[in-house]
Amino acid sequence: MKATGKHRRKFIKKTGVAVLGGSMGFNIVQARPKFETDERTLKVGLVGCGGRGTGAAGQALKADPQVTLHAMADIFPDRLQQSLQAIAEINPKQVLVDEEHRFIGFDAYQKLINSGVDVVLLATPPAFRPDHLKSAIEAGKHVFAEKPMAVDAPGVRKVLEAARLAKEKGLSLTSGYCLRYDNAKRAFFERILNGEIGEIKSMNSTRYGGELWYKPRQPQWTQMEYQLRNWYYYDWLSGDFVVEMHVHNIDLMAWAMKNQTPANAVGIGGRQVRTDEKYGNIYDHLAVEFQYQDGARGYHFGRQYNGCSSKQILDIVGTKGTAHIDRKGKHHISNGSEWTYSGETNNMYQTEHDEFFASIRNGQPTNDGEWMANTTMLGILARMVSYSGQTITWDEALNSNLTNGPKIDQYSWDLEWPDGNIAVPGKTQVL
Repeated sequence: MKATGKHRRKFIKKTGVAVLGGSMGFNIVQARPKFETDERTLKVGLVGCGGRGTGAAGQALKADPQVTLHAMADIFPDRLQQSLQAIAEINPKQVLVDEEHRFIGFDAYQKLINSGVDVVLLATPPAFRPDHLKSAIEAGKHVFAEKPMAVDAPGVRKVLEAARLAKEKGLSLTSGYCLRYDNAKRAFFERILNGEIGEIKSMNSTRYGGELWYKPRQPQWTQMEYQLRNWYYYDWLSGDFVVEMHVHNIDLMAWAMKNQTPANAVGIGGRQVRTDEKYGNIYDHLAVEFQYQDGARGYHFGRQYNGCSSKQILDIVGTKGTAHIDRKGKHHISNGSEWTYSGETNNMYQTEHDEFFASIRNGQPTNDGEWMANTTMLGILARMVSYSGQTITWDEALNSNLTNGPKIDQYSWDLEWPDGNIAVPGKTQVL
């Protein structure tokens, strides 16, 4: 007999709040070994249909045999259509996005949340993430949120509040900080956190690479559409390259420090090569020093120049040894003896979705909320100190009320949001 909507809602609610029952948590797989499609299928909604969103939706479909893509939302219809075609090639039987569940516009995310989905994948430019996450959690949805989580401190605080609410509701919240789902790095950091190199004294994270994509301006585009099509190059949309991209590298330092936040940071940065106005107002290089309460130091060096040598490493020095990761995938620890990871490799993007959906099925919600917000704040702090040239404490940065862009209810195609002045250290105010 076909389950009613009432029965289905009851099932979804149980998978979301089982953890609150303590030792009586409800394991849905054991309780109902026969997988009834009408009652147990999880409906997924994708918000943000660019490359990363398309990838995340495909990984969600592979993570669980009874997951369906139910709805999609984006501000651009062409991007939604391209994404839908790409996802349908993975398994068309799981893609059930009819015309009524293809939402376009600045309010498309809310329409999707209200469309009957159980799981929401958030993959828009990061400026939108805090409000989208807040709305999804308030509506009782499990959420996969791509990194970073915000572009300014008010956004981070909103994410922290949403994460707390997700715990109260028993909802799974998984982040797109995919390096934490990599087998080699999990084995590597397990040894670091178990004290194999002793107390950490210094860390060096370096990422040198080239330039990225650009979408040429079209005559019919308003200034708002132009910036949204090229969101990476505007700090109000991306947070600058250190927040949007290099935050992955900074997250490795946070992991090594057991997610302890630094006392303060100081840094330098600028725009030396990527100077054309098409690159908006973000920097092309920076260097930041994080100082921790116990005296440890973390350094991140980043640049995005074409025609230069590339480098991507993490070096950690402890009181008992050293640890190293390089861009070729080598994970090595030296502490009197030598250890190099030689286990199985995995697709970290797929693993994060496999574990996300397993947590929903098993009624044991995972919550990356606090550390994913703090890692995002580390990237924002790095930008703040490089933009301003000032030494800024963690508390000063996190409690800042300065926002990068307009409020969500101000978005419109005619909005003439300033291109943004390029930050000048010693002059630009960030607090």
